[in-house]
Amino acid sequence: MTGAVGLAGCVGNSGVLDTGGPDQGGGSPTTASEDAAGSPTGTTAAGTTTTSTGDPPPNPPTADTPLSVDYHFSLLRSHVQSGGPPKDGIPSIDRPKFVDAAKGDEFLDSDDVVFGVAGDSDVKAYPQSILVWHEIVNDTIDRHPVSVTYCPLTGTALGFDRGNTTFGTSGNLLNNNLVMYDRNSDSRWPQILATAIEGPFEGRSLREFRLVWTTWQQWKRLHPETVVLSEKTGFARNYDRDPYGSYTPKRGYYASDNTLFPTLRDDDRYAPKDIVMGARRPEGSIAFHKGSLAEAGVLDGKLGDQTYTAVYDDRLDTAYVYHNPDEVAVSLEGATATADGESYEPDALPLQQVHAFDAMWFAWSGFYRDTVVVE
Repeated sequence: MTGAVGLAGCVGNSGVLDTGGPDQGGGSPTTASEDAAGSPTGTTAAGTTTTSTGDPPPNPPTADTPLSVDYHFSLLRSHVQSGGPPKDGIPSIDRPKFVDAAKGDEFLDSDDVVFGVAGDSDVKAYPQSILVWHEIVNDTIDRHPVSVTYCPLTGTALGFDRGNTTFGTSGNLLNNNLVMYDRNSDSRWPQILATAIEGPFEGRSLREFRLVWTTWQQWKRLHPETVVLSEKTGFARNYDRDPYGSYTPKRGYYASDNTLFPTLRDDDRYAPKDIVMGARRPEGSIAFHKGSLAEAGVLDGKLGDQTYTAVYDDRLDTAYVYHNPDEVAVSLEGATATADGESYEPDALPLQQVHAFDAMWFAWSGFYRDTVVVE
């Protein structure tokens, strides 16, 4: 598959939280097989209980292999802070309603940002103008229960399997990023990490699916059959106003180099809110500078001894990242990619596509301090 209310980040102190460099976390990066707090497997820092077998509850479903995390969980927990509103103070949408594209045109402008997903039968768009007020939509795609999530402070939109539970906003932030909780176990999941840092699921990673950050015009042109999340959410919100600024044109928080809360670290290779397409792999993390990629069309990068190829798609102003161990030559002409002399759409190369998503540079480099960058 491709009333007034306070918002996380509306108040707070700007600045950088110095974590002391790569060794501050206490050693090697943390994975699910290594308890950063030094506790026996099955216990949690919050003292929450597990099942009688020592395993967490069965939902939300988790990935077979956890994602790597560059810091010990104990360190990450110490940097979690309140975003202002309490738990569920930013309400998730749990009964979403959708309208067709013609109805969507009544409240969306052509250049409004949407997050799109195309399943086998369902094609949906989620407007940024709605999610900025809710951050989580608990929905189904192809009858599969999912959560569509958006953090305005880090510019990240990610989709997750949710099983028979739902996700909500905890009221907390880490590195300015939304910290979600699941309503089954109350475990805490920073959105970008997609890995629980506290609770019965600590160390486990969610199953993810791709959301495409694009515009309403671009999405409906490629997917005229799409439906779009309705403004009839059951909540009294002014969906014509973004409390952080605007993407069209870019202004306010989105155009500023400042963050509303401390970041995990500084990295001046790019401006803080430059956009990268980031991918997490077993051997580390890699980020392709989106502006450079749009200009070049195709970029290759090395992560260890492994080659990754990113291909830009101007139809949606997005990109796809592929594992390319055999270093197949890829080129791009317009909206057509060529690999080994054969033509493909940019999202359909005969290579292993890896999960990648848009992120503000400060957020990506804060979580993934050893990331490889490609431009």
